[in-house]
Amino acid sequence: MGSTPSCTGFRQQRTDDIVTFKDLFSERAAQYTRFRPDYPAELIEFVASLAARRELAWDCGTGNGQAAYALGAHFDKVIATDASAQQIAHARQHPHVEYRVARAEDSGLPDGCADLVTVAQALHWFDANAFHAEAKRVLKPNGAIAIWSYGDPSLDDPAADAILQRFNFETMEKYWPVERAGVRDAYHSKPLPFEETPAPSFVLERSWTRAELVGYIGSWSAVARYRSLNGDDPIPIIDAELARVWNDATAHVVRWPITLRAGRRG
Repeated sequence: MGSTPSCTGFRQQRTDDIVTFKDLFSERAAQYTRFRPDYPAELIEFVASLAARRELAWDCGTGNGQAAYALGAHFDKVIATDASAQQIAHARQHPHVEYRVARAEDSGLPDGCADLVTVAQALHWFDANAFHAEAKRVLKPNGAIAIWSYGDPSLDDPAADAILQRFNFETMEKYWPVERAGVRDAYHSKPLPFEETPAPSFVLERSWTRAELVGYIGSWSAVARYRSLNGDDPIPIIDAELARVWNDATAHVVRWPITLRAGRRG
């Protein structure tokens, strides 16, 4: 790795500029840290390999820092930003990662400072055109960008999976924010105004107990909206349904398809 570049040109945003974003996550920041799955090592290794140099990466919309933490093993420095101060407060610490509160469309980073820009499970919340303009500004010439998301989960047990799919696509369907459609169409409707780079397919896979899956479901934005609108919690209901076919001691494999799009600044 080379010498770490200076980021002293960071421009701190005003608090009132930051909080105007659509915030569905701050109140569930601790749940994200506890229950959201980490990304596969082979995905992170591929993304890191896109960078010609590994001095600085900007992880945008970092949430609780899952991608940033993993990238910290590959880069001299990772600047990880999120518009939610609560998410940043719960982020996983790494000696190569610096967390900052900033919007995707206005990072405060200096021009041409980043070898790589990453967005993990967050592009659908951004103003895509404004973010891409910001990424082009922040990237070095020939710098790389990688954007990925994971789709709807499935279980290896047919009975438990039927309950999960019914909850996701029937009970929760009308409560998902409209931005979720970007994930379900694998970001194909989102522009990528860079020289696109072919990317392999990846799968996120975890062996979880029922309690771990239910904790993850409880972090969904659709569940938060259901609670807010109905004054009721759907989590005990799906937990009870799953308990009929899934005992506490058993682990099942949960799989999410990963969509990765990558490109390079000309």
